[in-house]
Amino acid sequence: MGERLRLADLLGGLSIATDLGFGLPPEEAMRSCLLATALARRVGLTEAEVSDAFYTALLGHVGCPALSHETAAVFGDERRVTAAAAAVHLADPAEIAAGLVPALLEGVPSADRGRVARYVAEHGTEFGRMYDTGSCEVARATARRLGLGAGVERALHEIGEWWNGGGAPQGLRGDDIAVVARIAQVAADAARLDHLRGPDAAVAALRRRAGGVLDPGIVGALVADGTRMLAGSRAGDPRTRMLEVEPTPHREYPRARLPAIAAAFGDLADLKTPFTHGHSAAVARLSRAAGERIGLDPAAVASLEVAAHLHDLGRLAVSNVVWEKPGRLTGGEWEQVRMHAYHSERILATSEALAPLARLAGMHHERLDGSGYHRGCGARDLPVAARVLAAADACAAMTQDRPHRPALGAEAAADALAGEARAGRLDHDAVTGVLDALADRPPRRGRRPGPGGLSAREVEVVRLVAAGCSNAAIAERLVISRRTAEHHVQHVYGKLGVSSRAAVALFAHEHDLLATAV
Repeated sequence: MGERLRLADLLGGLSIATDLGFGLPPEEAMRSCLLATALARRVGLTEAEVSDAFYTALLGHVGCPALSHETAAVFGDERRVTAAAAAVHLADPAEIAAGLVPALLEGVPSADRGRVARYVAEHGTEFGRMYDTGSCEVARATARRLGLGAGVERALHEIGEWWNGGGAPQGLRGDDIAVVARIAQVAADAARLDHLRGPDAAVAALRRRAGGVLDPGIVGALVADGTRMLAGSRAGDPRTRMLEVEPTPHREYPRARLPAIAAAFGDLADLKTPFTHGHSAAVARLSRAAGERIGLDPAAVASLEVAAHLHDLGRLAVSNVVWEKPGRLTGGEWEQVRMHAYHSERILATSEALAPLARLAGMHHERLDGSGYHRGCGARDLPVAARVLAAADACAAMTQDRPHRPALGAEAAADALAGEARAGRLDHDAVTGVLDALADRPPRRGRRPGPGGLSAREVEVVRLVAAGCSNAAIAERLVISRRTAEHHVQHVYGKLGVSSRAAVALFAHEHDLLATAV
């Protein structure tokens, strides 16, 4: 496969995960990317700026999974909500009332509709700012982790700003917003509206948004030849076209960076629910250590680690309403859960570099006796690496809380995992390797210095914020006053240079601050 990886191939495939998480059709981010690249060239940006527009549009929704929990808690199915919001002119109260509110109430039980409607009226603007602030800060941090440069970091941070100053996170106005962000906004809206309503209606809607959310000059550049530009974004295979139009020189990374890229996307998937924070990193850590212990060759171990980081990307395709349901799932809900492994496999299969790992990642819930999913494979169909991944995933999940049960301690998880091996569901050697890796995990020191200049107490606060705790819950857990808890949270924000809980949670992921048993 070569020693260098083309970043556009990797991110093009992984962008499908963010499409699914945002409730959009697969490949819509790639279509936005095609439009943004064409627009950037039409308005005369340099090739370096065109490259920034290419990657900003491709990753425009990358931070949105971080707000899935909060959105679902208020409105229900978060994917339905975000997809509806993406089609509405959010600076037009009449369009919000006629388009967004009915969509938000769709599927909501009749007993809850009054509550949701009141929430929109009283807190809708505040919620929108919170959502955009968190998603933009997470997107900026992800761009930094991917090494995309200051231009893309800034543009992703400002992609929620509005031309009229009504956006977030900073309330920037007009030309103070990065031009790359303004181009990506127009491209995303154009791709979404074209898909829903066709090119003529899309052009008309973009004109209405010009001067409110969108830069009127960039809207004018698109609508001047809108039919042709929109048709061009639909022509051919989006992935092939995206690779064709990528500005040169193409961004390429050494293969050694693949685990870090995979870790960045695994962390995004884990942000979807508070109880999965740190899960993919833990599975990768256990998988790598277990693979080494049972004698897999170095190349196989490296592939296993990357597949482990990415194994749960398909979670983004399933609503938090299902993932966070405290009671028994219905048959239909169970089918959605079972499909997440399939979605992970298909997302990876769209990338040339990741396709060899797709089947392995999709096997993380298979069992030797055929009782697993999504294929129901038996022992003869499961390679050693898949057996290790299944054992590592089961171990990491056991040591985390879930809506239907509390976390197990390391000793209880080890007993349960060994029981799965005795029952013939998990491979004995793989379980032994995982348990050896679990036993070798050094204990956390509660008072160790924290990254980012955080004090030991502030590290505790970061962990609680990442777990979804409110200020009141933080105060209760730390036996301090609520005001003191609020001060701690604000100090954490200041030290980390963020203003959202989602960005704090991602920082905890990146710096291994989560208090997990593995």
